[in-house]
Amino acid sequence: MTKAELIDAVADGAGISKAAAAKAIDSFINGVTKALKKGNKVTLVGFGTFSVSKRKARKGRNPRTGEEIKIPASKIPKFSSGKALKQAIK
Repeated sequence: MTKAELIDAVADGAGISKAAAAKAIDSFINGVTKALKKGNKVTLVGFGTFSVSKRKARKGRNPRTGEEIKIPASKIPKFSSGKALKQAIK
């Protein structure tokens, strides 16, 4: 599902305009992003939890040359699905 398809589904499901649905979805994405930047978790009971995971620096290999490279430490977004979501897709 693309963002445009999600906007259509939200607009139809909530009985609002596509512009209002787009604004709501953008606001949700911005809110989650800001919370994750601050290091907070965002938990939607029954749906799941958005959090930040830290990856340690490590060594890797360039697949073309076989040369060893250093991969720096980084932070990545992570999503853990909730129990209700897991059961809904079985």
